[in-house]
Amino acid sequence: MKPQDPVAPFLHGLAESGLHVEAQALPGFAPAQVIALPPADWHQLGTEAKAWGWRWVAGWGEDLGGEGRDLMRVTVAFETGGSYLIARTIVPRSLPVVASHTTSYPGADRPERHTRDLLGIVFSGHPDARRWTRHQAWPETTFPLRHDFPTAGQPPEQTPADHEYSFLAALGSGVYEIPVGPIHAGIIEPGHFRFQAVGETVLRLEEHLGYTHKGIEKIAEGRDAAGLGRLAGRISGDSTVAHTWAACMAMERAASLEVPPRALWLRALMCERERVANHLGDMGGMLNDIAFAFGFYQFTRLRELWQRVSREAFGHRFMMDCIVPGGVAADLDQRFVEIMRDEARALRKQIERLMAVINDLPSVADRVRGTGVLSPEIATAFGCVGYVGRASGVDFDVRRNAPYAPYDKLTVEVPLHHYGDVNARARTRIEEIAVSLDLIEALLTGLPGEAVRIDWTCPAVGAEGLGLIEGWRGEILSFVRFGTDGRIARFFPRDPSWTTWPALELLIHDNIVPDFPVCNKSVNGSYSGHDL
Repeated sequence: MKPQDPVAPFLHGLAESGLHVEAQALPGFAPAQVIALPPADWHQLGTEAKAWGWRWVAGWGEDLGGEGRDLMRVTVAFETGGSYLIARTIVPRSLPVVASHTTSYPGADRPERHTRDLLGIVFSGHPDARRWTRHQAWPETTFPLRHDFPTAGQPPEQTPADHEYSFLAALGSGVYEIPVGPIHAGIIEPGHFRFQAVGETVLRLEEHLGYTHKGIEKIAEGRDAAGLGRLAGRISGDSTVAHTWAACMAMERAASLEVPPRALWLRALMCERERVANHLGDMGGMLNDIAFAFGFYQFTRLRELWQRVSREAFGHRFMMDCIVPGGVAADLDQRFVEIMRDEARALRKQIERLMAVINDLPSVADRVRGTGVLSPEIATAFGCVGYVGRASGVDFDVRRNAPYAPYDKLTVEVPLHHYGDVNARARTRIEEIAVSLDLIEALLTGLPGEAVRIDWTCPAVGAEGLGLIEGWRGEILSFVRFGTDGRIARFFPRDPSWTTWPALELLIHDNIVPDFPVCNKSVNGSYSGHDL
C-alpha cells in the first residue's frame, strides 16, 4: 500500500501555479486519475511534472473529427511511486498545436514526432523537426490516423527511398561514419544505425527506425474486442502474452468486466513463462555476441526446452492468442501443474551450474564489465524501464509498484543494480528468471478453480480503458476507446522499447565499435514493438 497518494498534492500545486485543471471521473482508467487542461497550460504541465519527480510514460493523440467535432485530443501518462496520472487537452483539428514536453522530458522526443507524423499535431518548441515514423510512405501533408485517411492507404507504385534523412554529424580530424542497416544479416528486423567514430572509439550513434511500421493503430479501428486481442498479440511477437494482456485489460476496464480469478492467474503464469523464455534467449544472444559459443548453445537449448512445454500446455510456443477478452482461450490441464513445477526446479539448477562456469571466465568478464554503461541519471531522464532501467538503478516494476491481479496477492522481488553496464543488464536478467521461477511455483500452488472466461459485454459508445502490464521488457501501456457496436475507435499500445532505444544511442559512447553487438543485445529493444 502506498504511504501517500502523490496525485492530490501535485494537483494542488498545479492549481497554485495558476493552471486550470479539471479532474475527470473515468472508471476505465482506474487506478490512474485523469485531468484535463487547456492547451495553453500544456507546457507548464510538463515543467511542473518534471519538478515534482513524475516520470513521463507515454503520449498519444486522437482525431475526434469523425464524431462530428472538429477536434483532436492529446494525452500523456505520468507515473511516480506507482501512481499514474493521465493528462489530456483538446486542440482544434484545423490548427492542432500544443507545446512539446521534450524540453522537460527527452524521452518524449520520438513519441511526439510519431504523433506529429501520423496525426499532424504540431508540438511547438520541439527541438527536432525531422520526420520519424513517416519515412516516404505517404505525403508530408497526409496523416494516416485521421479519420478521412483510408485504412488501405494510398500507396504509390513504389515507395521512394528514404535516403535524405538528415543524420547529425560529428566533425573533426579523423572522424568517419559507419552506416549499418537497415537490412541486417540473419532474421534481424530492419533498423538503421549511423556511427561516427575515431579509430574504433564511437563518438556518436544515431538510430533511424520505423522500417517495420505496420499501421497497428490504424488497422485496429473498427475491430471487435476479439479482433483487437489478436492484433495486440502481434505488435511484438516476443511479447505476445504481455501486449495481449494489456489490451484485454484496457478493454475489460472499459466494459467494467470482472475476469474470473483462475483466468488472471493463468495469464500471469503465461506472462512469467514468456519472461523466462526471453531472458534465456537474450543471455544466449549476448554470449554469442562475445563469441562464447558454449554459453550461447546452452542458453538456447534451455529456451527451446522451455518453449516446448509452453506449446504442449497452451498450444503455442509463444502462447499467442491464448489470452482473450474476458479470460483465456483454454484451461490448463492439471497434469501440467506438476510438469511445470519440476521444470522450474530443474531450470534453476541448470542455470546455477551454467553461471558458475561463465562467472569463472576472465574472457567473458573482460567483454561485459564496464561496457555500455548507462548511468542512473540518463536512465531516469529517459524513463527507462524493465531490466534496462533496473540495471541502472531505476527501481520500478508494475507488478510491485502498481500491482494488478493476481500480483496483488503475491510477493514480487525486483532485482536492482547501479553499474548500468552489459554485465548489470545480464545479471538483472538472471535474477529476474529466478524471481519468475518463484512466481511460477506460487501461481501453480495457488491456482484457483472454476471458470477461465466470462462472456464479453460490449461497452457503451465512448467507453475508454487503460491497461498496464509488466512485460518482460518492462512496463506496457495500452489505451482503448470504443465506438459504435462495440468496435474499436482508438487503440494505442506503448512498448517499453520506446524508452530504451534512445538509451542505446548514449550508452555506446566511448565504447569501441566491436562492442556494439553485445551492447545492442543487452538492451534488445523491439523494432516491431516500436514501429507501430
